[in-house]
Amino acid sequence: MKKYSILIITLFMFTGAWAQVKQTVSKASVTYEIKNMGIKTNGKFGGAQADINFDKANLAGSSIEASIDVNTIDSDNAMRDNHLKGEDYFDAAKYPRIIMKSTSFKQKGGNNFVGMFNITIKGKTKAVEVPFTYTDSANTALFKSIFKINRQDFGVGGKSMVLADDVNVMLAVETSK
Repeated sequence: MKKYSILIITLFMFTGAWAQVKQTVSKASVTYEIKNMGIKTNGKFGGAQADINFDKANLAGSSIEASIDVNTIDSDNAMRDNHLKGEDYFDAAKYPRIIMKSTSFKQKGGNNFVGMFNITIKGKTKAVEVPFTYTDSANTALFKSIFKINRQDFGVGGKSMVLADDVNVMLAVETSK
């Protein structure tokens, strides 16, 4: 009887691992906000790609890996965008993508979660806690998040008296299942 119990438990564990729902991104919005000379400045990135296997009932087996194209930065000012793509900031020629890769997830209650992500910008990787909401229906799901990173942690821009270090990042990703 003990052998059958172990077999059944093992079967359920493997079934749960294989039952992960792969989600395909249908819409993505990646925006940022930073203070420059005390004034909030914002912009957006495009070119989002993601490999999402998220199941709120199986957080240990869930994973998210996403990236954006640095060359799509749009701050509504072409001269500033070209400057931000340069070596002093994102160095888009050498590091064309910003990458987020999950390492773990926790549910905080209801539709509120927090994920630990390794974020890589300009070849520098830092673990960042990313709170998010996850709402799903039969065919779609929506991930929404607002979190902060310090641009200095990734070597984006130098020390500055006028440009803040903290950057607010806002994500809204809709997926189909």
